[in-house]
Amino acid sequence: MKKALLLTLLLISAISFAQKPIFTSAKVKSATVYFNAAELQQTTIVNLPVGTSEIVIKNVADYLNENTIQIGAPSSVTVLSVQFTQNYISEYEIDESNPAIKKVRDSITLVQKEIKKIQIETYSHQQTIGLLDNNQTVAGANSGLSVTELIKLVDYYKAKRTELDNAVVALQEKEANWNKKLKALNDKLVINTQKEDKTSKGKLVLQVMNEIAGNVNLDINYITNSATWNPFYDLRVDNVKDPINMMYKAQVTQNSGIDWKKVNLTLSSGNPNQNNQAPLLQAWFLRYGNPFTFRYGDKDQNVVANQLQGRAAGVNIESGNGSVGASSGIVLRGARSLTADNQPLVVIDGAISDNETYKQLPPNAIKSVNVLKGEQASSLYGSRGSNGVIVITTKQMDDYTSINENQLNVSFDIDIPYDILSNGKVHSVALKEIKLPATYKYYAAPRVDNEAFLLAEINDYSIYNLLPGEANIIFEGLYVGKTTINPNQTADTLNLSMGRDKKINIKREKVVDKSGTKFLSSYKEQTFTYDLTVRNNKKEEIFMLLKDQYPLSSDKEVTIELLEDGKAKVNTETGILTWELKLAPNETKKIRISYKVKYPKDKVIDNL
Repeated sequence: MKKALLLTLLLISAISFAQKPIFTSAKVKSATVYFNAAELQQTTIVNLPVGTSEIVIKNVADYLNENTIQIGAPSSVTVLSVQFTQNYISEYEIDESNPAIKKVRDSITLVQKEIKKIQIETYSHQQTIGLLDNNQTVAGANSGLSVTELIKLVDYYKAKRTELDNAVVALQEKEANWNKKLKALNDKLVINTQKEDKTSKGKLVLQVMNEIAGNVNLDINYITNSATWNPFYDLRVDNVKDPINMMYKAQVTQNSGIDWKKVNLTLSSGNPNQNNQAPLLQAWFLRYGNPFTFRYGDKDQNVVANQLQGRAAGVNIESGNGSVGASSGIVLRGARSLTADNQPLVVIDGAISDNETYKQLPPNAIKSVNVLKGEQASSLYGSRGSNGVIVITTKQMDDYTSINENQLNVSFDIDIPYDILSNGKVHSVALKEIKLPATYKYYAAPRVDNEAFLLAEINDYSIYNLLPGEANIIFEGLYVGKTTINPNQTADTLNLSMGRDKKINIKREKVVDKSGTKFLSSYKEQTFTYDLTVRNNKKEEIFMLLKDQYPLSSDKEVTIELLEDGKAKVNTETGILTWELKLAPNETKKIRISYKVKYPKDKVIDNL
């Protein structure tokens, strides 16, 4: 009977232990950021017993799409259920999750017990003092006491009262000291708690069944809508004869509740939240409606040596002499001297470097390493290359970013670990530097704006995987403003507005003596004549696309006649006049246009 009871107790204890939750914290490994969401890949390691366990994974996003949660686990682990929550409460969480917090809480409990003991002892002394004070009249009321006995009683009262008062003062000092310790521990608890979970509220609760006890790697994948990115560009133009130097950038923002530290970042033009159901057409019936209007409103030391070891012919790697701080060196075979330094010349990205700089290069920053010896080294670097030359090429921005054009979107895989903090602030990420071959010309529409705009025409722009976004314009070394890049168009040529050029003067003036109004019986006839003047104050020849227009009529009572077009290309459907001008330095050209409008004299046209 006793054995059966013991087995039952052991079984209950084992079941209770198996049901105890296991806490772990997930680390962000990589992030794929879309225009309005992010797919996070996180990892964690959990020590699991055999049987069924509950795992609480902390440090996941505050808000996530539960339908997108995927858990990757070894074949020995079966994931029974997954639940996302922000309000997980467990008595084991503090005891199990962070030993530092548990230690502080235990210390707080001990301090609180000491303070309680002191308060009890102080209260006892205060009650005794009150008892003494309330019985001072006993001696006076008892007339049978002798003087000697009365003196003894007074001495006792005085000594005891002093002893108790001193004891209370000492206890109060002890309580004050313990309260200081308690405050310090509470402050420490707050700091440790913030370190443990300073931002994230989200948790994943997993029920799993494990076949083999030990450490288990778990991969967590889900989508959160608390991240965005937008394309952004820097356009630099030194002069109108060179291509555009375009810096392709991204502005990344995330407020997921967890900081992304040293993550592999991928930026995608896809939209995981978009409805992917193909639309179906239904019968279209017309109906009457109400009219409406719109209003607009050190471990990396000697990485070069390690890369060359066994890879480049004719290279010896000499290790340090064993002393503290000794490092490896590179010696090219066949280039030894008994008296001179045998170290080869090191050239990094075309610049000669000292023999220590190359040791500081991180491994992932090196693109290639080549060895030059003999006449080849001497012909390029003279006597400095007598011991051979190590030519190191480091990765440039383009080498860190690979662009993948899929069937439905474009993605940028970045090979540089990034820190993107969960603070809602914009983080600038450099993607790629592109030289855009462009044809430049100036454009002006003086009826709307009396300034010339530089336009850059780019052919075959689809090969650059451009996305809609804003761009900074730096022209001839000066910041001139912003423009918008919109590759989502059907035209073969992408026109980029590169800003205003103040060195081109444009004037549109009304010729008064060639303009006027006539009244003909029931009609009014108005003539408008304008002179367009363009002057090139630049030091080089320019090409300009100049445009103006004359009005069109949608009413048969209003007739419009173009009297003088200034030898423009006339589009009669839009009323737009176009001139293609070539202006030499300091050259001025003048163009005259004139049109006549005839309409009933009892009518008013308010937009002439």
